[in-house]
Amino acid sequence: MARQARFSMKTTRVAIIGFGRWGRFCHAALIQKVSGLELAGISSSNPEKRAQIESELGVQAYEGLEEVLADETVDAVVLATPNDTHFDYTMRSLGAGKHVVTDKPMCLSLEECDAMIERAHQSGKLLTTFQNRRLDGDFLTLQQLLAQGELGDLRWLEMAWGGFGPWGGWRGTREQGGGKFLDLGAHLIDQTLLLQPSPVTGVYLRLHHDYPQSEVESEAFLVLEFQNGATAVCDTSSMTAIDKPRFYARGTKATFQKFGLDPQEAALMKGDITSAQEHPDTFGKLKGSNGERTIPTLAGRWGDFYENFALAAQEQATLLAPPDQTRRVMAIFEAARESAKQGQIVRTSI
Repeated sequence: MARQARFSMKTTRVAIIGFGRWGRFCHAALIQKVSGLELAGISSSNPEKRAQIESELGVQAYEGLEEVLADETVDAVVLATPNDTHFDYTMRSLGAGKHVVTDKPMCLSLEECDAMIERAHQSGKLLTTFQNRRLDGDFLTLQQLLAQGELGDLRWLEMAWGGFGPWGGWRGTREQGGGKFLDLGAHLIDQTLLLQPSPVTGVYLRLHHDYPQSEVESEAFLVLEFQNGATAVCDTSSMTAIDKPRFYARGTKATFQKFGLDPQEAALMKGDITSAQEHPDTFGKLKGSNGERTIPTLAGRWGDFYENFALAAQEQATLLAPPDQTRRVMAIFEAARESAKQGQIVRTSI
């Protein structure tokens, strides 16, 4: 009966702002697979890209946000745009009566975040952030191990995500909110807070700037202290020629280690997320007093984000990534910036 209700609900028409790699291959592809959502169109200031939107996707090509907001048939907007645009575009979209999905990070400051959440409350519209990495197979696997008590009490968590060489384009600019710490750190911090729900009592951030030609950091090393005495480390780098484990979790019963990245992004770039399959060579290892064993990775489920959004838009579900949870991530960023500025731990209650 529940499944029949989903198919009978009103269709929510969604417009994507931005036809870059992520808007084109990720958001558009996922939205088009969801019953209850309809891709109304995509905006681009580039005439050639607008022609491509119409010819390849068969949807309306808008010139920009204003044209989207003026379209009364559009119910929701997805912001696949540079980080520095998220605040302004969100405030205008909510003010126009549209639901909003921002890419991560939600915005550039805690002050902006609070204003966005307040505008969402005033408008009665949904505001969420595309935290797709909550639905990575490796993260889901670690969550399951913790829920089953396999690790015992999680006491130490290290998460790393790197690449080799400085970023270019807007992601390499300070003004537009570039850098791996904001981009990838938004995922790592969000995952950390879900795995370790105890309040954060201390934040320490160490930044390196090793590429003279780049405005953004080459290394960001974040340490979080928790009220229950646990520790988490989030390491993002542009100088990683040899990968660290993506997850390294030590509990009172066992340790879990996992290399590699979830295969869903690579599959999306090839045009078919259903083809995503992790090679057994990169399955994680769990070792404790009962020995060591390989842990097959659960299948990732990025599509669940928009399945949930479709239901939430019809008031049939709560948001997978509600804004109050994203606010905790932004509060960590705020404290981390202050820590880097002071060169010491910042005491918090987040």
